[in-house]
Amino acid sequence: MDRIAAFNECLRHKGLKNTSQRMIILETFLGSKSHYSTEDLYLKLRKDHPKIGYATIHRTLKLFAECGIAIELNFGDGQTRFEPLRANHHHDHLVCTSCGKVIEFTEPQIEDLQAQVAAAHGFVIKRHRHELYGLCSNCAANS
Repeated sequence: MDRIAAFNECLRHKGLKNTSQRMIILETFLGSKSHYSTEDLYLKLRKDHPKIGYATIHRTLKLFAECGIAIELNFGDGQTRFEPLRANHHHDHLVCTSCGKVIEFTEPQIEDLQAQVAAAHGFVIKRHRHELYGLCSNCAANS
């Protein structure tokens, strides 16, 4: 089931209506590779959709997470971000502790090593998050 259909089904199950504002938020959210905070998405949307309020965006992002089409991320800076959940697209994150930039990466050797470590301990991995914190190339060059 695609994410829009999944969201509509979730809304129906919760007894909620799908509004034009929710669809604008959903289309913008799904159409980007960003890790959106409520404020980030609000600033992006307010130019073309000034009637969509901050609280509406925040509630809608939380609803996306509840419906399983987004994941909530907290990179330790006190700001919750949301990322579209994509089937069969696992990745990890490099997080700049200076500017907040988030870079997605995949590394098969890391995935293989995690599986080996889990197997050595008789552990079955169901999910995981791998985040590396440091300075992006721009911040490292300017420090």
